[in-house]
Amino acid sequence: MSHILRIDASARHSGSTTRQLADQLVTRLVEQGYGSAVTRRDLALTPPALLTERWVGANFTDDADRSDDQRAVLAQSDELIAELEAADTVVIGVPVYNFAIPAALKAWIDQIARARRTFRYTETGPEGLLTDKKAYLVVASGGVPVGSDYDFATGYLRHVLGFVGITDVTVIEAGQQMMDGDAVSRATAAIEELKQAA
Repeated sequence: MSHILRIDASARHSGSTTRQLADQLVTRLVEQGYGSAVTRRDLALTPPALLTERWVGANFTDDADRSDDQRAVLAQSDELIAELEAADTVVIGVPVYNFAIPAALKAWIDQIARARRTFRYTETGPEGLLTDKKAYLVVASGGVPVGSDYDFATGYLRHVLGFVGITDVTVIEAGQQMMDGDAVSRATAAIEELKQAA
């Protein structure tokens, strides 16, 4: 069964461009048969915990040697990773805040980027373990040109997703909305073109 994981990170619910475009994209993907089930994770409503010394200590303890307390500390991370592992397609709504990603999305990344779970180090370098997945980044900004030298959100997310094994990444962008009144309509058209190309 194909499965879509949708991640929302916008602090806004009403009037959020990334939520609006993610709605449209997920609808198109379901219509095309890319997702018969959708799991939704709203990071604004339930932000992941920040990493702590206890978390790091638990993570670097071998699974067989972890205490009940250490397992409890890693429980949220395990849950978030399980959602990713179950997904065939990942849709991430990415508002650009102050040139980068929202803090809640960074906390999510810190929880899911775990050595020996989602990546490992080999003699030839790091190897991502979350392979055979497709990701869509739905990126919106007020003034930052998406993909520019000072867009520190899109390139970072491409890199970290690739690091854990998700290398097939498509960006749907509505950038510089404060200066470009057609940004959202172009993003909507890009979603429709994805449908036509499927």
